[in-house]
Amino acid sequence: MSTFHRFEDIEAWKKSMGLISMIYQITNDSSFSKDFGLTNQIRRSGISIASNIAEGFERDGNKEFINFLYIAKGSCGELRCQLQIAFNLGYLETNRFEELHNLATEISRSLGKLINYLQNSDFKGKKYK
Repeated sequence: MSTFHRFEDIEAWKKSMGLISMIYQITNDSSFSKDFGLTNQIRRSGISIASNIAEGFERDGNKEFINFLYIAKGSCGELRCQLQIAFNLGYLETNRFEELHNLATEISRSLGKLINYLQNSDFKGKKYK
């Protein structure tokens, strides 16, 4: 696992930012954008992934960081569910659904690995030096 000094260096955060951009692109589509509830919720869950990675990192303690990473991971699951709903409603074509779903799954796996690494690390965070 590589060392990072800013949340912007975390690969899962970088990928989640790309995912958010893709989510905004698809939800701006005319058929999707008319479903205000789903559009709002899918955007919020995407934003939650990156935001919780950032907030947890800035807490400067592994215990809190891990907690926020679990929240981000949960948001990945929420997003995948919402993508499935959008696909079932015909808002997404198969290839676009698979691309977004696979990226969210990849981010979730990456978060799981980071959580595992942090749980097994002797370093407890900057505020405990």
